[in-house]
Amino acid sequence: MTNSAPSDSVKISCRNVWQLFGKGSKRFLAKHNFHPTADQFAEANIIGAVRDVSFDVHESEILMIMGLSGSGKSTMLRCITQLLSPTSGEVFFNGVDLTKISAQELTETRRHKMGMVFQHFGLLPHRTVLENIAFPLEIQNIDRTTRIAKARELVEIVGLGGRESYFPRELSGGQQQRVGIARSLAVEPDVWFLDEPFSALDPLIRREMQDEFMRLQSKLNKSIVFVTHDFDEAVRLGDRIAIMKDGLLVQIGTAEELVTEPADGYVKAFVENAPKAKLITVGKVMNPEVRESAEGVEPIKENAVLEDVAQRIMLSGEDVPVVNKKGEIVGTLGKEKLVKVLF
Repeated sequence: MTNSAPSDSVKISCRNVWQLFGKGSKRFLAKHNFHPTADQFAEANIIGAVRDVSFDVHESEILMIMGLSGSGKSTMLRCITQLLSPTSGEVFFNGVDLTKISAQELTETRRHKMGMVFQHFGLLPHRTVLENIAFPLEIQNIDRTTRIAKARELVEIVGLGGRESYFPRELSGGQQQRVGIARSLAVEPDVWFLDEPFSALDPLIRREMQDEFMRLQSKLNKSIVFVTHDFDEAVRLGDRIAIMKDGLLVQIGTAEELVTEPADGYVKAFVENAPKAKLITVGKVMNPEVRESAEGVEPIKENAVLEDVAQRIMLSGEDVPVVNKKGEIVGTLGKEKLVKVLF
């Protein structure tokens, strides 16, 4: 294929993706010049599950897609992986538009370059842990010795050593999810797709699996698209967060950007209970007025989060100077501004 994404660092590029459900969806879009109103959707009895969504996912980036139930987040994931063929739009994967390749090419891309983990583990009940993990390699006709050796490596990576011969029914929910994760990594995918993989787990196991996920990512550096409805999970795991509502992409950015500059009331409600002190950096809220440092007053760094400097600022009798990476004073931060931002 000759189509290329905007940048070599972009692994996935979604451009003007629509996923509509209802008779005559493509004609409906064309008739309304790709700008149908809510009333027009209702009149035509068509559901706009994904509506004109565009974004990129970069090399080694974790992009969290979140929203309430019915917002379109899981449908969007299925459009990217072509488990659903979009009504309209382009989905570039490593520079290739997946909407224009053959079924055979798409199958090969899924088998060799995509890893997928879903909320429901989908393990084969009659196969052991080792056999479940090796299954994607079996589909690729990899010889048994090679695929079992790879499965043994992954068993250790996900912390299931000693349980190679267990069947899924003999494992806890968290252990079954680890098998699902290991299986998705067996093909050494370019991009990893996860659709609410931990939502069925109890809180303690969920936290444990999030820790495991971060440990794996520190080793593997995959490009990841991760669907969740939990903002705390999105903050903890993601580099950027995309928030969807009624099929629309409302806002995309870092957790700090969403907290300090919410696009609308919907986003603001999502981030209302976010741990602001852990997310907002000094540089985001400082007074940019540059001034000389008071003698004996140690400056704070602009990339420090407020939690790390709050006590010092609250105890200081004056505004504290802020410095950049070069040690240059770029502003100040005082008690009044800190209290206003946090409370």
